[in-house]
Amino acid sequence: MTGGDAAAEICARIDALAAITEDPPRLTRLFLSDEHKRANDLVSAWLIEAGMSARVDAIGNVVGRIEGARPGLPALVLGSHLDTVRDAGRYDGMLGVVTAIACARELRRDGARLPFALEVIGFAEEEGVRFGTGMLGSRAMSGTFDPALLERSDERGVTMKDAMRRFGLDPEAVPAAARNRGDILAYAELHIEQGPVLEAKNLPVGCVTSISGASRFEVELTGRAGHAGTVPMGERRDALAAAAECVLAVERRCAAEAGLVGTVGRIAALPGAINVIPGIVRFSIDVRAPDDAQRQRAAADIERVIASIAAARRIGLAMRKVHELAAAPCAPWLMAQIERAIAAEGIAPFRLASGAGHDAMTMASIADVGMIFVRCAGGISHNPAESILPEDAAIGARVLRRLILDFARAEAETMR
Repeated sequence: MTGGDAAAEICARIDALAAITEDPPRLTRLFLSDEHKRANDLVSAWLIEAGMSARVDAIGNVVGRIEGARPGLPALVLGSHLDTVRDAGRYDGMLGVVTAIACARELRRDGARLPFALEVIGFAEEEGVRFGTGMLGSRAMSGTFDPALLERSDERGVTMKDAMRRFGLDPEAVPAAARNRGDILAYAELHIEQGPVLEAKNLPVGCVTSISGASRFEVELTGRAGHAGTVPMGERRDALAAAAECVLAVERRCAAEAGLVGTVGRIAALPGAINVIPGIVRFSIDVRAPDDAQRQRAAADIERVIASIAAARRIGLAMRKVHELAAAPCAPWLMAQIERAIAAEGIAPFRLASGAGHDAMTMASIADVGMIFVRCAGGISHNPAESILPEDAAIGARVLRRLILDFARAEAETMR
C-alpha cells in the first residue's frame, strides 16, 4: 500500500463524507437522519467497489463482507462509526471505516485469499447526540440493545422508533442485528487518538490497552422563577445558581483522583430571559475512568452532593442515569499482533489507554477487541480543527493491512 496513494484516497473519501451534513459548512450527521442515509449509500458504493457485498442491517449499520476460503466462515471485523457530534471534526469514526475499506480493496486487488471472512462496519450511531445515549449501532450488533430505548425522544420530540420507521427500518426487528460470538473472530478498530499522547511521543500510531467506562446523567433542577429586580437574594430559589454549584462539585470530585474525569457538557436555563430568575435548569454529567469501581464511586458521590446542594437551596431535583458502559480491556493476544504490525513499519510500539468511548467497548461483549490509534494534531477532537497528517493516515492503513495479514497467518497456523 503506497503511502501517497493511500493517503490521498483516504483523505479524499473522508472529505466526501464530511460534505454530507445537515448544517454546512459545519459537520453534523446524526443517527437516522437523511444525512445518515446518504452516508450509508456512499459507503455502500465504496464497499461494492472494493469487491465486498454491502447491506444495511436492522439498526442502520452498513455492513460490507468478503467471504473467506468458503462461504459462511467467521469474520475478522473492522470498522468504526459514521455519525458525528454537532460541529464535528471529520476524522472521528470516519477514518476507521474508510481505512478498513481501503485495506479490503487492496487485499482483493492483490488476490489475497483469507482463511476467514473479512467484514467492514460503518456503525450507525456511537456519539449519543440525537437520543442522549450512545453506541446504539454496536449495542444492537452485540445483542445488548435495550428495547426501552426505542421510546426515547430527540429534541424535536421524535421517538427513536418513529425515526427508524421514517428511515425505512422496523423497530421491532432490531434484535435481528445481533451477532453471535462464534460469528466474529475479533474486532479491530482504527481511530484517531483524540488526545495529545502520541503527538507528545512523536509517534504516528499506538496500540490501545483499554477503553474507559462511562456513566452519564441528565439532571433537572426546579426552583422558582421570579423578577430579577424585586425578589430579595435571601428569598430566591435560583435553579441556575444551584446548577453552578453542582458543576463545580463535579469538577472538584473528578479532579481529586488520577484517571478520573467529569464533564458537564450541556446546560439550559429556563425561561432564559435576562430579567428573570431561572426557574428550571437542565444539564448533563459525563463521568469516565479506566477503572469501573473508581468511576462508580465518583458517580455515587456526585449524586449525593447534588442532592445535598438541591436540598440546601430548596430546589427540586430529578436526576437519572441515561448511559452506563463498563471499561473494556483490549485482548492481550490482539494487542501483540497490533504491536508486531507497528514494529514491522519501523515504529516503536507504544501502549496507551483510551479515555474516549468507542464501539470496540460494546463489541467486547461478543468478541475480543483491539484498537489502533492514529496521532491527531494537538490532541484536538470533536472540533472542526480536528486534523491528522496524510502520512499518518498512510501509516495507519499499512499497520491495519499488516494486522489483517498477520491475523490470516495465525489463523492458517491453527488450521494445520
